[in-house]
Amino acid sequence: MDYKKMWAYLMHLSTNMWNEPGAYVLPSGFWEDHLTTEDEVWKKVIDFLPGCGFNTVLIDVGDGVQFESHPEVSIPGAWSKEKLKAELDRIRALGMTPIPKLNFSAAHDAWLKIYSRMVSTPQYYQVCEDLIREVAELFDHPAYFHLGMDEEWAQGSENMKIVRPRRIWWHDVNFLFDVCDKVGARPWVWADPCYADPEDYCKNMSKDALQSNWYYGTLRKNPDGSYQKIEVETYRILEKAGFDQVPTSSALARWYNASENMEMGKEIIAPERLKGYLTCPWYFAYDRYYYALLHEAYIFKYAKEKQYPEECQ
Repeated sequence: MDYKKMWAYLMHLSTNMWNEPGAYVLPSGFWEDHLTTEDEVWKKVIDFLPGCGFNTVLIDVGDGVQFESHPEVSIPGAWSKEKLKAELDRIRALGMTPIPKLNFSAAHDAWLKIYSRMVSTPQYYQVCEDLIREVAELFDHPAYFHLGMDEEWAQGSENMKIVRPRRIWWHDVNFLFDVCDKVGARPWVWADPCYADPEDYCKNMSKDALQSNWYYGTLRKNPDGSYQKIEVETYRILEKAGFDQVPTSSALARWYNASENMEMGKEIIAPERLKGYLTCPWYFAYDRYYYALLHEAYIFKYAKEKQYPEECQ
């Protein structure tokens, strides 16, 4: 049976996913006090993607749109809803499906402003639900909604750290999943919380949640065929537990990472559970990163042609 795959590219509309004002993060540098996405660079990168075989654009919205439900979250210069809707229509006209992403990990929710310090409170839950509902409507009720949820236990030198114990984390994850269900979107999450306790993760994680595990280095194997790092072996753990997956690559560290990820995906993930592939440049729509963004897309194209030539006709 032929299973249609998602060939996805991550674009950041907002760049305030990591640190609060006064803290530093690469590649963007300091917290931005206004939207820094450069429209012309954004447009040219989007236009480049269909020729590289992409059919999906995952958009990290963050504080980059003018919210009606919570305008206090929006950054100065944020795109109007009309401007973003027009761009979503343009993406669809190019033959690609736009999917929204709002990262609710306590390590990547600086975009939530004051609410990032209210995690797991009634007010926090209401804001999260309001924003998911508004973004889902803005994206014309997408099939998927990426919720992030990565690296909460691996935070670096942020100004303030909030790390939820497992019990609270699971409660909050399931709350967000329920909101997605209400708006008709399948939840999509990063899978790295599995690394610390795979048994707990596979037991408690909803099978409805699409999993994107990621590892950007070299995928080295042991003599018995297992992968040397839990970050990579997690793909096999998730497959054995019956989760749908979208393996994630990046040329940020290794240019051949996408090809190795696709080779691995074909080897260990059942076709019916392999929903596609995602690549993440982790650079933003700035002129100084323009060629890095195109390089990411072209490397993915090369990998797809090598590993899935039948899908490049």
